[in-house]
Amino acid sequence: MKKVLALLSSALLLVGVQAYAADATTATAAASSLPKIAVVNVQQVLMQSSKVAEVNTKLQDQFKPRQEKLTAQQKSLQDELDKYSKDSASMAQKDRDTTEKKIADDKAAFLKDAGAFQKEVNAEQNKAMQSILGQLSGIISKLAKKDNYSLVLDSQAVVYASDAADITKEVAKDFNQK
Repeated sequence: MKKVLALLSSALLLVGVQAYAADATTATAAASSLPKIAVVNVQQVLMQSSKVAEVNTKLQDQFKPRQEKLTAQQKSLQDELDKYSKDSASMAQKDRDTTEKKIADDKAAFLKDAGAFQKEVNAEQNKAMQSILGQLSGIISKLAKKDNYSLVLDSQAVVYASDAADITKEVAKDFNQK
């Protein structure tokens, strides 16, 4: 919501500045006071980045053994459930109760392990993305200062921008070099 309001207020500010510039008697003087704006497609930069691909591979390798263990645990639980469904009609009540308790305990253990695993994966992904986005933000800021942009917006939050305002290729080039 804040992002939408910020974009809306920026757009209104630009419309106001442009209306003021149109009414000015000297168009060249007014045009030089307009803010210089650029857009960058952050999602495209991230999707095409070898850095992001390396981080994803590293995370997959890091969590693969636990993922495989959880998959085996899930299969074992499913096998228990299938066996119980097949044999429950012919089991004594005591055996049925014991098997149901074991299945419930195994299911609870699996859900606990899966939840902890997912929480840890999410934490590591967030940590990695914070680092990547910090680097990307630094590159965009450096490029904006170098080229005197007063505002750089994510192109996905902009309805229209000319190709001349798009600095995605420059940002991607700088991001992949570091």
